[in-house]
Amino acid sequence: MQDKKQNYNFTTASILTLGIGWFPKTPGGLERYIYELTYELAARQDKIELCGVGLPEAELDSSIKLTNLASPESPIWQRLWSIRNNFQKTRIEKPDAINLHFALYSFPIMDILPKDIPITFNFHGPWASESEQEMVNNKLSIILKRWLIEKNTYKRCDRFIVLSKAFGNILHQQYQIPWEKIHIIPGGVNIHRFQPNLSKYEARQKLGWPDNRQILFTTRRLVNRMGIDKLLQAIAIIKPKVPDVLLAIAGRGHMQNLLQQQAKELGLEDTVKFLGFLPDEQLPMAYQAADLTVMPSQSFEGFGLAVVESLACGTPVLCTPVGGMPEILTPFSPDLITASPNHSAIAEKLENILLGKLQIPSRQDCRQYAVTYYDWHFIAQKVRNILLA
Repeated sequence: MQDKKQNYNFTTASILTLGIGWFPKTPGGLERYIYELTYELAARQDKIELCGVGLPEAELDSSIKLTNLASPESPIWQRLWSIRNNFQKTRIEKPDAINLHFALYSFPIMDILPKDIPITFNFHGPWASESEQEMVNNKLSIILKRWLIEKNTYKRCDRFIVLSKAFGNILHQQYQIPWEKIHIIPGGVNIHRFQPNLSKYEARQKLGWPDNRQILFTTRRLVNRMGIDKLLQAIAIIKPKVPDVLLAIAGRGHMQNLLQQQAKELGLEDTVKFLGFLPDEQLPMAYQAADLTVMPSQSFEGFGLAVVESLACGTPVLCTPVGGMPEILTPFSPDLITASPNHSAIAEKLENILLGKLQIPSRQDCRQYAVTYYDWHFIAQKVRNILLA
């Protein structure tokens, strides 16, 4: 395989990145995105400094400088004060580009960033709106998030990267960011880590999953907008016609007890398996062990990282027409997008797929599509072009 560095013809740059936590210690789509992006840029010999909260004091790979600014366990205002103070103390030289990923942790340092260095903000979602939907904060907290923190942070940034046109629309409409400042670059997938290197049988054996059932897999935070409740309702509808179906749900969240109770009330004790937190090394196996990955999101799905991860592993994905997910699947297999986010629409597609009435892409086609369009190697280059524009 050709050395990736040979594909990059540019002078190395110094890039300052501000994220949240450190993947995989802090699992999450945003954390994985930053982790993959920073390592991909560092592999091309760019000088990367990643600032964040709860970062390890030392990382074995010295190609990325990790600067911990605060403890995630500290109260929020103390955390923000620590971020500002520690950021000031650790400044030595100016970077060539600044890349921010989270409004809350960016807010305390906006006025002390170098004025002559372009600031690019990666917009991963409307933070205040997501909190409002999950009802995890009171009304005053939502107002502070949106008007004090998000809007004040965004108005000081020079350009923005969004993972989909859907989130570009939110950034433009809700935060009044002009389209000329918004650049759409999808997320990427590590095609070496997520690959079809096991047969379905081998993957199931390693995970202890049955080899005589049709298995659906989903990896989601167990919160309202992820739509697991709708997926459970859909499974209850199709179970009489597909009695051998098994739904494996990986993830944790505040709705776990409610969802487990719902599954019990629907009579799905032998049909649904809550896996809890799935160790990161087992995630590629889980995709390969499944017949189909399901993404039943109801709102604010800016990209859908699990969609491209599953495809890279050779497993087709069924998604709802929410956020950026249709932008991934429409050019590849539009039949794998449900008519609506409702449980009945999810059930209809699942039944047709599991009964063989709807043809789904082959393992090889799924893999080829992910490699062609979502390889982190090429996605990182597109991001870098914007950071240093």
